[in-house]
Amino acid sequence: MTNADLPPAHSSGPCSLTRFLIEEKRQGRINPDLRLLIEVVARACKTIAVHVGKGALGGVLGDAGTGNAASINVQGEAQKKLDVIANDVLLEANAWGGHLAACASEEMDEPFPIPDAYPRGNYLLLFDPLDGSSNIDVNVSVGTIFSVLVCPGDAQQVDTQSFLQPGTAQVAAGYCIYGPSTMLVLTIGHGTHAFTLDREQGSFVLTQRDMRVPEHTREFAINMSNQRHWEAPMQAYVQDLLAGSTGPRGKDFNMRWIASMVADVHRILTRGGIFIYPWDRKLGHARPDDNVDPTKAGKLRLMYEANPMSMLVEQAGGAATNGRERILDIVPTHLHQRLPVFLGSKAEVAEVTGCHRAHDAAMATQAAQA
Repeated sequence: MTNADLPPAHSSGPCSLTRFLIEEKRQGRINPDLRLLIEVVARACKTIAVHVGKGALGGVLGDAGTGNAASINVQGEAQKKLDVIANDVLLEANAWGGHLAACASEEMDEPFPIPDAYPRGNYLLLFDPLDGSSNIDVNVSVGTIFSVLVCPGDAQQVDTQSFLQPGTAQVAAGYCIYGPSTMLVLTIGHGTHAFTLDREQGSFVLTQRDMRVPEHTREFAINMSNQRHWEAPMQAYVQDLLAGSTGPRGKDFNMRWIASMVADVHRILTRGGIFIYPWDRKLGHARPDDNVDPTKAGKLRLMYEANPMSMLVEQAGGAATNGRERILDIVPTHLHQRLPVFLGSKAEVAEVTGCHRAHDAAMATQAAQA
């Protein structure tokens, strides 16, 4: 067994999520409310896993809505039936426990305050209830992503501004991937740990402690169909990767793309690599830093996807930037803000970030000389 295996040395038998969280509380790393919040999210994910696992047998495939009209969410995307189900499961599970002041979901325009009938706590929960939902109907892995913040000020007076905190303010983050096995990957700021759902016992069991992303990689994940829309430094970087061992990088790279962020990032956390979703011209701006409309500055959402995944990857020894700056340092200006994402093996993220910064510097010099 290695340090990635199962329980701490002083324990015997499998370490459940509940036991793990109790031990973290005894170490002073979390308080009882945060422990309860994480356990409630985990239970909600088990319920979602049941719905996902039934597939066509449960009548949960296809678009939400009535007749021939699909339901459209705040992102302007057609909702799947499982998007709505997963969102409702998470809202209902977290409404009554007394640990939350409010929730925010990728599927909802505004934050959801805890109803007045229930006590309110000091935490804020953000989530993408079903990431990769376009893959549901073809039986490819999907997942739930979540992020936890401390509520600033009065928990009774929560508004959108309460959520607009940088990723460095997160006290916990994680995702649940619904694949051949259901896994919960979690950080509370002290490493990234994986728990596998024991379906017979109905509990998550620690199966990998302190996950580590290899610093160097030969694998990248990107949607190559958008290549013609990328900006110049992105074009140059990928061309160097594709040139292989005879090119400037001096080694061959493999490309993987699942089109489910949870699945792509899980692979990187497991065996290394870099996940890339760059800015492209289809999004409507002349340059990626032209943030007149922050909802169109990239594809992925800062608050629901990029921040929690960046925290998980950094806690596993990796790195995450938007091509120019560390993602976790970005102060959000919009609840549904989007941005480019580069995360994974530290050396490769530094390489692609350096390409973008060098391009910007050259353009600035050229403009100054004009």
